[in-house]
Amino acid sequence: MKPPPFAYHAPVSVDEALAALAETGPHGKVLAGGQSLIPLLNMRLAAPSHLVDINRIGELDTIAARPGGVRVGALARHAAVERSAAAAAVLPLLRQALALVAHPVIRNRGTVVGSLVHADPSAEMPAVLALLGGSVRLARLGGEREVAAADFFTGPMESAIGPGELAVSAFFPVPPPRSGTAFCEVARRHGDYAVAGMAALVTLDEDLRIAAARVACVSVGPAPVVIDLSDACGRRPAASVSWDAVAAAVRDGIDPDGDIHATAEYRRHLTGVLAVRALKDAARNAGTEAVDE
Repeated sequence: MKPPPFAYHAPVSVDEALAALAETGPHGKVLAGGQSLIPLLNMRLAAPSHLVDINRIGELDTIAARPGGVRVGALARHAAVERSAAAAAVLPLLRQALALVAHPVIRNRGTVVGSLVHADPSAEMPAVLALLGGSVRLARLGGEREVAAADFFTGPMESAIGPGELAVSAFFPVPPPRSGTAFCEVARRHGDYAVAGMAALVTLDEDLRIAAARVACVSVGPAPVVIDLSDACGRRPAASVSWDAVAAAVRDGIDPDGDIHATAEYRRHLTGVLAVRALKDAARNAGTEAVDE
């Protein structure tokens, strides 16, 4: 398989990249890690007439961990973010999720921001951004804008990025104090896209009761599905939560499709199971007492 013909641009600065994207408009496509784009080109599922390779723009290869969150530049590879001790210390969910992204060879090349722009509803990083209420910074000639996750993912493989825009970074905010996170998924083989997956966030009050809980579901909709489960958890200690009711609330909140990998009903059931598993792990990570299995 070979890609369709295209004109190749190799900018060495953000300004050069933005100029190339402004010139090519809807006919231009950005190449960063290429782990999603190159297969699409080879299968002729994408046919841009211009390819803008940003790999020579060193200023985009950044990971900035601050007390309030982690900002990841457009050229930060999955593996680099996964290995970042500073990022993991500030936001453990990044490492928890990235360990499940594809295979090591793909994580060595693929980028976090590229995964967000690709907007695959079966991918891990869009769910992480959606769960945390993060954002993506988009630049274009003449300015930039910060787009919240709730507005960024507009459909399967569709995001709010417009012609002439470049996603230069993503921001993952830190949850409130006494919060814990977890990520789990089920795939046919390790490294495959998840049949169903779950990112979970639990925040405890001073008495170690669940004050807030929410999940972001993977592979059950056209975009990550975020569900607030605070009421279902009932502001109780994790050990006394009615987890069957929590699972039922998750299943009621999704409308999955069936495919060759799983029926809709199996995916719905599995999502409920994974939600309970991830929430229990998140509660433990938040510092609560042991949770009965």
